[in-house]
Amino acid sequence: MYIDVHCHLTGDEYGEVGGVTAVLERATADGVTRIVCSGFDLSSSIQACALAERFPQVYFSAGFHPSELNKYQDGDWEKLSALFMHEKCVAVGEIGLDYHFDDNPPKEFQRACFIKQLELANTAKLPVVIHSRDSAQETYEILTEHKALLNHGGLLHCYSYSPEMSERFLELDLYFSFGGTSTFKNAKKVFESVQRVPATRILSETDCPYLTPTPYRGEFPNEPRRVALVAKRLAELKGVSETDMQEILFANAKRLFTKLK
Repeated sequence: MYIDVHCHLTGDEYGEVGGVTAVLERATADGVTRIVCSGFDLSSSIQACALAERFPQVYFSAGFHPSELNKYQDGDWEKLSALFMHEKCVAVGEIGLDYHFDDNPPKEFQRACFIKQLELANTAKLPVVIHSRDSAQETYEILTEHKALLNHGGLLHCYSYSPEMSERFLELDLYFSFGGTSTFKNAKKVFESVQRVPATRILSETDCPYLTPTPYRGEFPNEPRRVALVAKRLAELKGVSETDMQEILFANAKRLFTKLK
């Protein structure tokens, strides 16, 4: 019984591997019983909602990824807010900051939209799913300054910052999800972060179609069924049985995502 709390199933990457229906059938066959499809702009959030309505095991989150904010149009916040009310919308996300590429939206605009979506999540009484790349300190500062907007929790997805930084984020009562990088042999920061973060704060993800775990690293697209490999690695790093880790991951997900059934 596995759970993938963060993946992307709304693109056309799966056309050559049988389509989304086949992907979900393979996940079910491999024991993945819950999947959260993450929106990254308005269109993908709407598509994620549609998938959740078609498939009982699929839930979704809705939001604007920082790298996609150039697509934003007036009225999109209101349209997203309508999605937040859906019974299977478990979170606002993915949202946050991404300073990696020079052609990403201006930093000030990213910050303003990050805070706006924190406000929307608080109003909707939903947790947030946070994307943070090359912006650890500023992400921490914004979340600290606006901690009152985190009343319903938050998740740092695909955590890859230092173990020391994880302890600072823990001060904000955040959760951390780990994906394929936790299986990469040289990902020492990730290994140590998993070991430092309390088991009650860890979640499993694939971030598919990206970050395919070992021993399939390099294959594209990644699929939710591969979250089983992530869960096995997390169990090794935490020194618990795989069965115990599965139970821990489910309990953590249901604690954070209160709409998850």
